Amino acid sequence: MAEWTDVMTDAERQQATVDLLGVLAYGELIAFERLADDARLAPSVADKAALGEMAVAEFGHFVKLRDRLAALGVDPGEAMAPFVVPLDAFHDSTAPADWLEGLVKAYVGDGFATDFYREVVEFVDDAVTKTLVLDVLADTGHAAFAVEHVRAAIAADAAVAGRLALWARRLVGEALVQAQRVAVDRDALARLIVGGTGDLAEVGALLARLTQRHAERMSALGLAS
Repeated sequence: MAEWTDVMTDAERQQATVDLLGVLAYGELIAFERLADDARLAPSVADKAALGEMAVAEFGHFVKLRDRLAALGVDPGEAMAPFVVPLDAFHDSTAPADWLEGLVKAYVGDGFATDFYREVVEFVDDAVTKTLVLDVLADTGHAAFAVEHVRAAIAADAAVAGRLALWARRLVGEALVQAQRVAVDRDALARLIVGGTGDLAEVGALLARLTQRHAERMSALGLAS
């Protein structure tokens, strides 16, 4: 059976690449804003500074993605525009109530999205774009930071674990809805994903891998998945 990517036109592949760069660029811009906001909830000056450094790193990722879009002859604002509503809706519906929820959101919610985009970029033919995307998806240090602080909070108050586990499950559910919405609205990106995996059974395997990685993150935090 021929893969869908074999029957996609060059224009469709180009559009899928632009969509991937666009959604990532807007996601990094939001991550920068969110980390800066979360720094205000941090319990110590050291924690504020750590989140500030991570926010700066996320903005650096945004700049790289923006510049890549420009190099491809695409207006970055236009490339990001289709993803403003779904990504804003996700973040508006999952605003953390406190410092710990913010850490879990960045680690679990963003981690799930990162795993998804790592899978998708493997189907992109453009080697320069693939290398860039893998670079910007690299951990900025938030993972270890979140694990350390969440585990410390649970050690101090075991009741925290149940609340944060429920919050994490809600985040992943919302993230799946967001991903489905983006795929439905952006046909070229959806065709790239299904075509790259080869068939719907492989799409199921992809989702299974994402679920397994999510369970591993929850375990690292000391939470039930």
